Amino acid sequence: MDNQIVFDQASFAPLEKKEKDLGTVYHYSLWKSIGKEIRSNPMAVFACAFLAVIIVACLLAPFSPYDPNKLDLASKFAPPSLQHPFGCDEFGRDYFTRALYGGRVSLTVGFAAMLVTVFIGTTIGIFSGYIGGKLDMLLMRFTDIFLALPSMLLMVVLNTFLKPSMTTLIAVLSLFSWASVARITRAETMSLKERDYVHASKNLGANSFVIAVKHILPNILGPVIVAASLGVASAILSESSLSFLGLGISIPNASWGSMLQGAQAHILDKPILAVYPGLLILLTVLSFNILGDVLRSALEPKIVK
Repeated sequence: MDNQIVFDQASFAPLEKKEKDLGTVYHYSLWKSIGKEIRSNPMAVFACAFLAVIIVACLLAPFSPYDPNKLDLASKFAPPSLQHPFGCDEFGRDYFTRALYGGRVSLTVGFAAMLVTVFIGTTIGIFSGYIGGKLDMLLMRFTDIFLALPSMLLMVVLNTFLKPSMTTLIAVLSLFSWASVARITRAETMSLKERDYVHASKNLGANSFVIAVKHILPNILGPVIVAASLGVASAILSESSLSFLGLGISIPNASWGSMLQGAQAHILDKPILAVYPGLLILLTVLSFNILGDVLRSALEPKIVK
């Protein structure tokens, strides 16, 4: 006589409920995690608000009623007023308008250099970490050379030989910034390529390019995003330094660094001319660094309860 076991459908209800509850317990949202980290940190809230204001203000710079390069000697060194919130410089140009246009240059160079840096660094890092072997050793020694070079000194040398322009700045800044990103992505790739899902994809016939794009790249976006936010701050600071030395955007166009250079000649009698671009550089770089720390905290692996 065969033994038959009959299960009642209702007996599975507790298990189904438990599975449903477990699914909700371990639900994780990246954007909610980032938002939670920002809201819990007053400095992060300030950083995000300041960056939003400065980016929108710089984008709306063409709506200013003043030409940033038009000379008006009758308004030379005019004090701050309703017509000129930051006053005027030694040539009578509206300083607030020049600060907005200078911000467009500094932010454009910062974001563009960051994108090129992340692209080059991520490509080399993934390629080196996944392939490994002699190619990995060769690429990493090449990366070490760029990490050991005195980047600022070489930037100055290159800018003296190349025509001053925004494209030149982006190219020079990217050339000496990709190595650190390559190091980070290589380390993450070497860890991920040993995971089971990567081996499963390889056994199913996926080629190396598909594995790198579909499986490795999405899982290293956290460190890459953090490196990108810090890279923007570093690029803005480097651009301001080069412009301050007269090796950035060509005159009469403005950037925050070139505004500091122009204010240097009047630092004793009109120090306010150096305060505005200096504060903008300080607050912008500080905000991007704070945002990078918040992203690092939000994107690091954690147990979600």
